[in-house]
Amino acid sequence: MSMSDSTYLIKNATLVNENKVFEADVRIEGERIAEISTTGLTAKENEEIIDAKGLHLIPGMIDDQVHFREPGLTHKAEIYTEAKAAVAGGITSFMEMPNTVPNTLTQDLLEDKYQIAAKKALANYSFFMGASNDNLDEVLKTNANDVCGVKVFMGSSTGNMLVDSEAVLDNLFRNCSMLIATHCEDEATVRANMAKAVKQYGEDIPIAQHPIIRDELACYRSSSKAVELAKKYNTRLHVLHISTAKELELLSNKLDIEGKKITAEACIHHLWFTDADYEKFGTRIKWNPAVKSKSDRDAIRKAVSDNIIDVIATDHAPHTKGEKANKYAKAPSGGPLVQHALPALFDMYHQGVFSLEKIVEKTSHSLAKLFRIKDRGFIREGYYADLVLVDLNKPNIVTPESLLYKCGWSPFEGQQFKASIQKTFISGHLAFNEGVFDESKKGHRLKFNA
Repeated sequence: MSMSDSTYLIKNATLVNENKVFEADVRIEGERIAEISTTGLTAKENEEIIDAKGLHLIPGMIDDQVHFREPGLTHKAEIYTEAKAAVAGGITSFMEMPNTVPNTLTQDLLEDKYQIAAKKALANYSFFMGASNDNLDEVLKTNANDVCGVKVFMGSSTGNMLVDSEAVLDNLFRNCSMLIATHCEDEATVRANMAKAVKQYGEDIPIAQHPIIRDELACYRSSSKAVELAKKYNTRLHVLHISTAKELELLSNKLDIEGKKITAEACIHHLWFTDADYEKFGTRIKWNPAVKSKSDRDAIRKAVSDNIIDVIATDHAPHTKGEKANKYAKAPSGGPLVQHALPALFDMYHQGVFSLEKIVEKTSHSLAKLFRIKDRGFIREGYYADLVLVDLNKPNIVTPESLLYKCGWSPFEGQQFKASIQKTFISGHLAFNEGVFDESKKGHRLKFNA
């Protein structure tokens, strides 16, 4: 039997799918889900049986915001290592950002990344096209059936990726028919706040100043501008990594995500940490936008539950230990998260923050709907078998030795999570099996119903 013909029968699993939790058997044939039965399936000849009694079967997480650093920044991370870490964390598909070196600002550079991923990525993949102040013609050439969206940094970024021209933003929102994903922090506000901090502290700015420098006003000014443009031109806008309660005023809790033109994302770090954690973790939890107050965190959690925020992502953005060890102003923002995003969310389930159904909705179903991904994001017959088996009650301690990130560190080191990822299937391929990888098949390029 060839690899593409391999079949698995998952018996006695507790499925979490489409707002239901129920016991069922699932048959995988080749790359897709062949059968789902609540009354039991009989094994076929040469079929590998997996007894999933006591385990939960979920559709794999689709992470719509990662920075895997390739090309040009591979001393921090690369597509091979970070995709592998993602698969170990139950992430079956990722969408990667354009602030690599060179910035992904042409169709040729975009295609180069797809070629790298085809050879290296264990997970399924897509890459955002980047926008700058002077590449609108290139942006408008992007094929919406093959590319997840266009990324706009309406705040500081790497290289030539800060889009601060009012005319360019206006043209982009008017002319781009694809989803536009935005990083929203007002650059002028951030610079003014930074100047105040430098005046007060010189070179020794405390990390606790980070949410004061990158404050609520900086986020709101930029987010409100993006929402205003999207409403003006009826653009599909996706506001990334919401970090403040105030920004939630700009969003709608309309239940039908497919009917929403303006959507938003929450990230693991904004759901987990608060500004009280800077003292313990220092620059390891320095992200842009900044982790802010407990009241902001709690409002974001509630907005996820209330469908004001549509998806959960990681914003996985590794830097080396040496880079992060710099003083505040020189320490880069970002950290590695893909290996531990789902375990962190399952801890929030155990704490009563989110239901299992809500976690699956916000990490899989809603991503598939929002980005119009073909045949993924649900446990459905005929869909690709992007599946994860989770033991919700098998403790998992994050040790330096357990980390798969190229950067070799995690803000979660020492954390004991209550749940463990047991198995991860990528398009029917058992890529991760209780700590052991099978890298004989790579992930697929995601396709979209434009």
